[in-house]
Amino acid sequence: MTARIERVVTEGVVDVDGVDFKVENNTWIVGDDDEVIVIDPARDADKIMEQVGEREVLAVICTHGLADHVGAAIEVASRDEAIVALHPKDKPIWRETWSETWPDIDLEDDGRFEVAGSTLDVMETPGITPGGISLYSEDLEVVFTGKSLQADGPGKLGGEYPALADQLTSIGGRLFTLPMATRVLPSQGEETTVGDLEPHFDDWVSGSLTRTEQPEGPLLDGTKASGISLDPSDD
Repeated sequence: MTARIERVVTEGVVDVDGVDFKVENNTWIVGDDDEVIVIDPARDADKIMEQVGEREVLAVICTHGLADHVGAAIEVASRDEAIVALHPKDKPIWRETWSETWPDIDLEDDGRFEVAGSTLDVMETPGITPGGISLYSEDLEVVFTGKSLQADGPGKLGGEYPALADQLTSIGGRLFTLPMATRVLPSQGEETTVGDLEPHFDDWVSGSLTRTEQPEGPLLDGTKASGISLDPSDD
């Protein structure tokens, strides 16, 4: 049976540097009638597992270590003794939510998961967090981007860009190399496609995300000015 994708939306409050933000999060379930992988289990394990039903949870994959990506990870994984996967650079953030446990496996660039005949490839996309990743499925024509890229552009953390140059490098050098028809399924908000967002990239690089006033005179090369590298071989 062909794998399908289901979304569970949960609501809650996230604390960022002592400030509470109300958020809605997408948890994505990929699988068939027998087995699934759960991506970014936010905070409501009961709601997520109600959608999973009797299907076996093979793995819980967290695109970031933030509370609204890992808040239900242990509960969702426990029933079927599923593995929990996270990039090692996000382990310190994970411990802010789960102080007495660790993920089961470390995610690595070009790692691979299989479920219901479909493949999910790990892509390192740091920026929001040092260990941020995305999951690309060529056969399903989707990429799960967490907070790295959303329908309105690069995601934020508490209204800010923690490492915008790194985030734009991830988007331009990794996510926007995917086919234009690829569906972008983020951790918050509605879906979009690579083709819908890619035309805005030059504006983002040139400073539109942070600029409050239009500069006078000719624009600098935004890529160089922002420290953005779109070629992995660049120093």
